Amino acid sequence: MAATDTNRREDARITRSRQSLHIALLKLIEQQPLEAITIREITDAAGVGYATFYRHYPTKAALLEDVAAAQIRELVGMSVPALGQELGDTREACLAILRYVAQHRSIWRALLNGGAAGAVREEIIQVSREVTEAVPHGDGWLPLDLSHRFVASAMVELLSWWLERDDQVTVEKGAELLDRLIIAPVVASGRT
Repeated sequence: MAATDTNRREDARITRSRQSLHIALLKLIEQQPLEAITIREITDAAGVGYATFYRHYPTKAALLEDVAAAQIRELVGMSVPALGQELGDTREACLAILRYVAQHRSIWRALLNGGAAGAVREEIIQVSREVTEAVPHGDGWLPLDLSHRFVASAMVELLSWWLERDDQVTVEKGAELLDRLIIAPVVASGRT
């Protein structure tokens, strides 16, 4: 058997193990607070050995950071197209973002209201920069690097506020706030 075949099998196994650990953590967070979840519970739910966890992550926090990065990539992937849309067309993208966060409410609560908001903000800025490198943007008055920072900070605050309200503010109202306070002004800045 060629070395590349062995490497591919090992890569696939690594990917499956990490994905299983991600899914297990996400399911467990739905049932109990992050602080109460043990690594043993994560490995049992993932169907992997205890030692396997430590081959991939040194701590539960490292696993959470990896899950957060995946969640943020998904969220930023939804946000960036909204910034390239015409004014008025951004509401649907904002609605998709809020629906996604609502579907993954427990992990987003853990990320934003569990003391990781600063790290989440930095990750959103980093991912936004990576994603928008290939996206054409206008020569508006708002510098692109400031736009990344503003959108990331404002989104973290808005989503954190929204999640604290436990269904008192609908997805639709949250999307309207996201659009009117954050997305539409940034989109407009690139058109002037």
